[in-house]
Amino acid sequence: MSKNLYIVPYDFTPTSEKALAYALHVGRHVATEIRLIHLAKDRAKGMEKVKLLDELIKNTQTPSSVELTKMVKVGDIFSDIGKIAKKEKAQLIIMGTHGMKGMQWLFGSFAMKILQSCECPFLIVQKNTKIEEIAHISVPIDLTKESMQIVGVAGDMARIMKSDVTVLVEKQSDPMLISRIQNRIGIVQNEYEEKGVKCDINFVKKKGSYQKKIIKHAKENKVGLIALAFHSESLFPQFDTFAQNLITNKSGLPVLIINSKLASSLYY
Repeated sequence: MSKNLYIVPYDFTPTSEKALAYALHVGRHVATEIRLIHLAKDRAKGMEKVKLLDELIKNTQTPSSVELTKMVKVGDIFSDIGKIAKKEKAQLIIMGTHGMKGMQWLFGSFAMKILQSCECPFLIVQKNTKIEEIAHISVPIDLTKESMQIVGVAGDMARIMKSDVTVLVEKQSDPMLISRIQNRIGIVQNEYEEKGVKCDINFVKKKGSYQKKIIKHAKENKVGLIALAFHSESLFPQFDTFAQNLITNKSGLPVLIINSKLASSLYY
């Protein structure tokens, strides 16, 4: 049986421990190799971490569908995680980030900086992320073609987790924009029908913060995962507040996010 490869950057912090726990949770639903990646400053420190990871793997209970492995390399997480994921043909990177307390902006920016160098999707969790079944996935899209690149990835996750999908769309008043968004909706519905995923469309008012409306919808509808494409036009994508605030949401909801500029279509 072929397996998916999920990469978990692991540095022995509580957030990386939560990322591993969430990866094991997802791995219960699909044949998966979960590879713990530790990037050390030098060879001596790397050798120390090899022993610690061996002990961790030995003492971690894994579902029968999961193979837990490790990789320790000398390198830098900002430049090397993306290279490793591409070389190893990983389907997903599951990573922990800090939430809304303390240095929220700084650690959110770290996550965004790593994301901008990677082609494959990220599933980002926080220390307060609950490990539970995902009944509903929220997929916000807009008028840009880049926002559509999360659709297939979210659909594959929904199929794996046996989740429903709600596509969030801002209402439009201009006839030309209405036509464009209806075309987008048709594409989404066809793709999810082909994947056997139940899909609803939810129109939200255009006025106000789209980010706040996404979070509000998630709270009111027991959403277990938010999925979005990151496509900032900024020279420094790590400073994109829309995506950054979503991945560090106060509720700790996991966020499936993809860099639409680098994304390829082959994942799950």
